[in-house]
Amino acid sequence: MEQITDRVREALTDHDGDADAAQAALIKSAIPDVMALFKASRASGRYEHSDFPPTADILRKKSQKGADEIWEGRPKWRNPAVFAAAKQGTRFEVTALDMNAAYLSALKCWLPIGQLREDTSGVHDPKRSGVHLITPADWEQPDLPNPLGNRIEPGPLWVTESTLRQLLACSRKGLVGPPVLHRSLVSGASEALLERLRRALADVRRTALAEGDTLTVEYVKAMYAKFVSTIGESSANREIRRPDWMHIIRAKAFANLWMKAEKARLAGLTVVEMSGTDELHVIGDWRSVFSEGRDLHEVKAKKAYTLGGK
Repeated sequence: MEQITDRVREALTDHDGDADAAQAALIKSAIPDVMALFKASRASGRYEHSDFPPTADILRKKSQKGADEIWEGRPKWRNPAVFAAAKQGTRFEVTALDMNAAYLSALKCWLPIGQLREDTSGVHDPKRSGVHLITPADWEQPDLPNPLGNRIEPGPLWVTESTLRQLLACSRKGLVGPPVLHRSLVSGASEALLERLRRALADVRRTALAEGDTLTVEYVKAMYAKFVSTIGESSANREIRRPDWMHIIRAKAFANLWMKAEKARLAGLTVVEMSGTDELHVIGDWRSVFSEGRDLHEVKAKKAYTLGGK
């Protein structure tokens, strides 16, 4: 935490107290700064992770601006019954909720420690993590989005550890059948690889919010956002190449949002829409279900609007 706050004070001093200039400098240095924090957080770690393991073909981009073969489960969903009723004139009062620091929360996820190796057993090992070729079961819950996101194409697909664990959890709850696991690329795993980094960023962010310190809040945001976006095949970060981590973290953010939607439905709210990493639209008394605020475990209202009616 002191590394973060000291860096902010240093930037302010270097720019004679000009907060805007200090913020620009801090955001520019966010990648090397967050990597230094990550290395410090791993100094006494139980496992020594690999920064540059060989990259499997399915994790390689097909072109410079293209994509690899991993499906992250990004949601883009609308409740068909609600929108059909709205078109017929039924009036709904909807609140769009915003999840706070979605990628920061998602740093708590199961990450592979070393090189990914093939496993064709067809059995998921919870002590390992990676990417998996699956055939998902049909989703038949019309009032809850599919954890796979807005995928339309049928057949097998490569998903991350975060998505597979979410599908298996849904299967245990009786929401969907279990996916068929064809092939995995996995390594021994830990849920704590990024935990000290996550906690430091979360604690500094919490203090900065309480003190109205926008500069530090934006600096922290730049660090965790750029960490996630550059640990894959980005040339902006030459200290690590873990596209598997990048996909798993992003998929975890989508899974966390899905869990908020499930929590809302179980509490009697109607889920209207879910999209991106942080947007959930609901009908009902959401404050009886979620705590309101800007901390990681809280949500905030983005807007309230009327759907349907005349």
